[in-house]
Amino acid sequence: MAKKIKRTAQPGDSGPRASSGNAPREKGRGGRVAQQVVNDFTIQLATLSEAGIPVVKALTILEGQTRPGPFKYVLQDLVDDVSGGTPLSEAMAKHEAVFDSLYSSMVRAGEAGGILDTVLTRLASFREKAAGIRATVRGAMIYPMVILTVAMGVLAAVITWVIPKFREIFDSFGVDLPGPTEALLSLSDVFVEYWYLVFGMPVLLAFLHLGAMRRGGAYRYRIHGILLKVPGLGIVLSNSIVAGFARMFGTLIQAGVPHLDGLSIVRDTTGNDVLAEAIEDIRRVVREGEGLARPMGETGLFDDLVVNMVDVGEETGELDRMLLKVADAYEVQVDRTIEAFFKLLEPTLLILIAGIVGFIVVALFLPLMEIMSQLGSV
Repeated sequence: MAKKIKRTAQPGDSGPRASSGNAPREKGRGGRVAQQVVNDFTIQLATLSEAGIPVVKALTILEGQTRPGPFKYVLQDLVDDVSGGTPLSEAMAKHEAVFDSLYSSMVRAGEAGGILDTVLTRLASFREKAAGIRATVRGAMIYPMVILTVAMGVLAAVITWVIPKFREIFDSFGVDLPGPTEALLSLSDVFVEYWYLVFGMPVLLAFLHLGAMRRGGAYRYRIHGILLKVPGLGIVLSNSIVAGFARMFGTLIQAGVPHLDGLSIVRDTTGNDVLAEAIEDIRRVVREGEGLARPMGETGLFDDLVVNMVDVGEETGELDRMLLKVADAYEVQVDRTIEAFFKLLEPTLLILIAGIVGFIVVALFLPLMEIMSQLGSV
């Protein structure tokens, strides 16, 4: 985190500015700041700016009402920097973990155009919509993930501890085991003998996957490309990508950020490497003097509707409005697709789990019938 710029003493100051929190400034620095906290701050700062309150006073008010923690120290730094003459955008850029390049660039554009309050309002709206989409996806995934996790845990317990007891029963009666039973018992033997691999390997692979995704490179690019092609999920991700690009780029243009700079910001802040590469290709063509529509269509990520609306927007000088219309339309599609996808996913999971449980029951019941037949003939 950037080092705090010390304020020059002002006439009438009785000493260093007192923090509204009594804890030393150094403690609590470096912690993670939740996105919702930044969203709330943006809305509040936009409201205070619209009311005509100077930036320094607005920041001081917000810093005073913020609970002690990482974000409070960030706000204290902002107050000190802006009070010392540093532009708000430059002060925010020092805290990249809290205010990304999109945020600081929009604030910089608002400062340059004298419309900081308007830009902050647009930025707050953008962040709220983006947070809403993320919340919708996460909320829809909770129920299926809980079902799948519980089911896999129960099945693992049955295969590891319950089925071996049936082997003892079958061996004591010396019955001939049918194919499904043999397969189930063999699977149980693998679980019991190599339990450390069965349970440890998925965890290890998950850690390796997460590490490779954080490092980026060819692996993450391939994974992002594969996800876009997964039936059902790929549609959700594709629509989310289009909506996110249109919302972010349109908001930047609306704030007065040049097209090339806006494309660079969207490229650097996107979470999908396939989209980042596509944006760089678009930016390269636009830098040579061409429009956006043709290179967007060539990427394969944007359908004809989006390309045509961008083309019309460029011709009429209302590109920002067209992009935001695209974002609105695709966000609605994302909501509908997510709802339909997870409505289909839940019964599919239940049917799959029921099929696995049914196979186990039948595999264990067939030898038991033969045992009962032997006992009945005695």
